[in-house]
Amino acid sequence: MDPAIQRALNDKLYDKRKVGALELERVIREVVAAKDDARVEAILDQLCNEFAYAIHQPHARNGGLIGLAAAAIALGSELARYLEVIVPPVLACFTDQDARVRYYACEAMYNIAKVAKGEILIYFNHIFDALCKLGADSELSVKNGAELLDRLIKDIVSESAATYVSVLEQPPPYQEDDKEGGSDESVELPTAFSLKKFIPLLKDRIFAINPFTRTFLVGWIILLDSIPDLELVTFLPEFLGGLLRFLSDPNRDVHVATQGCLDKFLNEIKRIARIKKGIAESKRSKGEGKRKREDSVESGSVRPQLEEGDEIDSETAADEEDLESEDDWVPGQDVQINHKAILEILTATLDSPLEEDGLLESLRWIVEFLDICPEEVLPFTPKILAHLLPAMASGVEPIRQAAGRVNTSLMDYVVSLSDDAELATTQSLSRMSGPPVPVPLTERQDGTTSARASLSSSRELEIRSPTPAQGRNTARAPTPALATAPQAQADLDYAAAVNSLTLLFLNDHEATRVAALTWLIMLHRKAPRKVLAFNDGTFPALLKTLSDPAEAVVTKDLQLLSQISRNSEDDYFTNFMVNLLQLFSTDRKLLETRGNLIIRQLCTSLSAERIYRTLADCIEKEEDVEFASIMVQNLNNNLITAPELAELRKRLRNLETKDGQTFFVALFRSWCYNAVATFSLCLLAQAYEQAYNLLQIFAELEMTVNILIQIDKLVQLLESPVFTYLRLQLLEPEKYPHLYKCLYGLLMLLPQSSAFAALKNRLNSVSSIGYLHIAPRPNATTPSVPSFDRPSRLKGREDGIIRWGELLEKFRSTQERARRLQRVGADLEDPTLGVGVLRISNGDGAGDNKPLPREPTAGPTRAGAAKEGTSANNANAKPDPPPKVRSGLGRQLGRFGGAVAGRGKRNP
Repeated sequence: MDPAIQRALNDKLYDKRKVGALELERVIREVVAAKDDARVEAILDQLCNEFAYAIHQPHARNGGLIGLAAAAIALGSELARYLEVIVPPVLACFTDQDARVRYYACEAMYNIAKVAKGEILIYFNHIFDALCKLGADSELSVKNGAELLDRLIKDIVSESAATYVSVLEQPPPYQEDDKEGGSDESVELPTAFSLKKFIPLLKDRIFAINPFTRTFLVGWIILLDSIPDLELVTFLPEFLGGLLRFLSDPNRDVHVATQGCLDKFLNEIKRIARIKKGIAESKRSKGEGKRKREDSVESGSVRPQLEEGDEIDSETAADEEDLESEDDWVPGQDVQINHKAILEILTATLDSPLEEDGLLESLRWIVEFLDICPEEVLPFTPKILAHLLPAMASGVEPIRQAAGRVNTSLMDYVVSLSDDAELATTQSLSRMSGPPVPVPLTERQDGTTSARASLSSSRELEIRSPTPAQGRNTARAPTPALATAPQAQADLDYAAAVNSLTLLFLNDHEATRVAALTWLIMLHRKAPRKVLAFNDGTFPALLKTLSDPAEAVVTKDLQLLSQISRNSEDDYFTNFMVNLLQLFSTDRKLLETRGNLIIRQLCTSLSAERIYRTLADCIEKEEDVEFASIMVQNLNNNLITAPELAELRKRLRNLETKDGQTFFVALFRSWCYNAVATFSLCLLAQAYEQAYNLLQIFAELEMTVNILIQIDKLVQLLESPVFTYLRLQLLEPEKYPHLYKCLYGLLMLLPQSSAFAALKNRLNSVSSIGYLHIAPRPNATTPSVPSFDRPSRLKGREDGIIRWGELLEKFRSTQERARRLQRVGADLEDPTLGVGVLRISNGDGAGDNKPLPREPTAGPTRAGAAKEGTSANNANAKPDPPPKVRSGLGRQLGRFGGAVAGRGKRNP
């Protein structure tokens, strides 16, 4: 350069530097026209080294920048060869400490880019990185200059980024004659702008915090996405996580721009999915049409040959048209979107502590993905549930609604997926069973109903076979194709899903706990074997959930436990009942507040008789006498009052069947822990003579306040609709003589209370009938009464399973054991005494199958018990022989008492 130009460029005044730049531009034009490349390179080197890189000389740097811009303008079309010399010094000035140097760097790059146009895209990453920093510059002038340069670069990118190839990448002139080679090389030539090289830079900058930088990044993302050939959506997983963070920015402009950007990406994904689905459906329909035409050609083979030839020509023409239509390219059909990577980011976003907008957007995307690619969402179900269900209890209404939509859509898809898997297995089994075609058709029509019906009938029988694992092996053993068909469709990790849902039992919100149990119920209903394989860890959690303060949670928990028990083996059900009793024993508050609810819900979902039989067997072995009495009292109250147990009460009233007898015996043996409950059980079963015999043992018991309260409640229950049949039986005293004795016995046990008055009024209303029918009976022989009455009610049962004498001794020994434990406390010898009484009574009364010899055995058994007891017990054992006389006289005294009561009422 001339010394005059150098002095002008180094001047502190802008106008003089501008004059020097114009003079330099004229000189370079002349040199370029003379094709003196060496001098051009020398001038550029001087501008770079002596001016642009002069670090501590701001005026020289400013002059160097304006000189490089003038040189770029002068070079014109030859600029591409010298960009690698001109651009780096300008980029270095972007980071200068002097704001004026940064501004002039923006101005110089603007002029260079305006001349270079598409060639500048080679340095796009460097320019983008510099603009990303300058957009947040503290100096307003620098920020404005960066904004102008940003607009120019955006224009160049939108015009040339997708197709522009640098001049330096063009092939030599001598290869242009070879058209084929030239065309091949032109296809392989790289473009000046590389999206793959840009994405790492964007991924690094996407975590910026400055709102101006975020706005700058969102603007560029929107621009690049608007260029069809770039297909930025394929790289969406690289920066989606950082983009979602922008939604929590307090700057409203950033939020609005980010929301619009995400909406565009989501709409583009949905559009591409629709295009691919439409292409797949069209191909499928064309394939079906082609097969139909082939079938029609085969069916028309009987026609003349000319017609066949004509048909073949028409078919080939149609096929050619189809091929041509298939070759038509639709924008978006080749775009590959990594749905799995996007879902990983969305599920990770659910886990991160974001603001409401970020969580809401993630939920919205998951809902849309369930419509776009539900099969891709399925593997993420456990992780989604872990964060989705707590969001359903959010205090923000939009989040709660969005979480509800995701939950509904996801559950519907899992339900439909399971139905399809079951349908596939039923169809494959039907093909294995036989060749007829109607079998799979009927199964296909009734697939959904049979799948639901099998929960209570066929599946119960199927799963109760040895173990779930064995059933699974036997089902898959015949053919390997049966195992591969469902596995290809069902990708849900049941183990992880169950674990995620079980952890949600600890959530503070009731809605979340209910939703978790609802999911477990659905999963077990659709795949009981898979859920049962992991039930060991969830079973304690399900039992503990019974203590939940929310009644809706307890109801769902009981529904799930009932469903698992119904579809499992008897051992599992027994274990469930044992653990339930242990829970009641340790948590008495739960028994008081939720005991009735739990028992009734279980009886609604499961077999009530099965529950009562199992609980009775467990209670009979219970060592805690006090808890056994309380538990029997609760079970008995539900047995009498619960509407869910109406069929069970009818079954107890019919003791002629063998099942009814075994059921009554099972209940009686465990009911012995509670005297009043045992008495009410006999009334419910219409075993009035046995109830009367129990009343005779009541005289030996200590009448505590608790027993009197229970009797008071029993009298109130006798006035309920459940015992309507008993009150009507009072009208038939000859047929039910012991019923009067039972009720009068209760009357004698009660103190003068409201229950006493109610029972007395009830008996007085029918006492005249009792007198009319029973008063003449004393004229008959005394032995005829027990010989007639006992066979009519009990003798037939003695021939069956019920051994009434043994049951009485069981009751007496159990009550005696309870009395001793109450007196002595935790003495270990008292339970052995009770067992000894049982053994003696069983040994002595083993052959007592007839009713009359039964009562003499009561004396020896009680005497045997007295020998093991104290001398005081011996004194009580001496009057044991009289029960034989008392039982005979007791009947007549009872009738006589009834007659006297009737006269007493008539005399007033």
